[in-house]
Amino acid sequence: MKNNLKATKRESKTAGELNILRGKGLIPAILYGGNSPNLKLSVEEKFLKDLNSETFLSTIIDLEIDGKKEKVIPRDISYNVISDRPSHIDFMRIVKGSKIILEIPVMFKNNDESPGLKKGGVLNIVRRKVELICFAESIPENIVVDLAGLDIGASVKISSVKLPDNTKPTITDRDFVVATIAPPTIVKEPEKPAEGTAEGTEGDAAAPAEGDAAAATSAEPGKDPDASKKDDKSKGKEQSGDKKSAAKPAAEKKQEKK
Repeated sequence: MKNNLKATKRESKTAGELNILRGKGLIPAILYGGNSPNLKLSVEEKFLKDLNSETFLSTIIDLEIDGKKEKVIPRDISYNVISDRPSHIDFMRIVKGSKIILEIPVMFKNNDESPGLKKGGVLNIVRRKVELICFAESIPENIVVDLAGLDIGASVKISSVKLPDNTKPTITDRDFVVATIAPPTIVKEPEKPAEGTAEGTEGDAAAPAEGDAAAATSAEPGKDPDASKKDDKSKGKEQSGDKKSAAKPAAEKKQEKK
């Protein structure tokens, strides 16, 4: 995004008036700070295509208002929850000699000179931004981390990073980690089962099935095996009854002969 931006003063205050401005492609804004009074402004949305960039909130902008330029820095952006378009911007005047706290993006260089990355290691970024205290008129664009000579397992701490001049981190009670070189992740594929084991399993499963089929064929279709046993017992009783009835006439004949 260009560091030059035009803005116009606005008188709109109510929510309805602000929505009318947004409908015309303008973003309501406010300018504060320094010894000058606060100004209500509007900025054309088409000039803010790079609004979502990581460096926007740490970029010094020459804001032109009615032909007069002021050095400002964006401090806050509000977005519409439905359209995700910017709905309001806060600008702060830069006063020479004053200090400001900003989140500065971290950049990495010499990746191809890192032995750890050459071996397949992974750059694990712990902090993509670092909060720094710096002078308002000399805000750094980024923090550069040199990866040359770093092997797997190496950690990049803030004490080993060369910070821009006249800056210091807001965290001073510990030497925090900015990035590490992690070992490569190896995904182990599942082992395939042996062919002999698979065939043996199929054979074991087929044997009981064949036995069940043989048992099924031995029984008559539509008959209960228990019912057939009952029929055999009833037949045996009938045969024994016939023998007893045949024995009675023989005994009667013997008595007549006597």
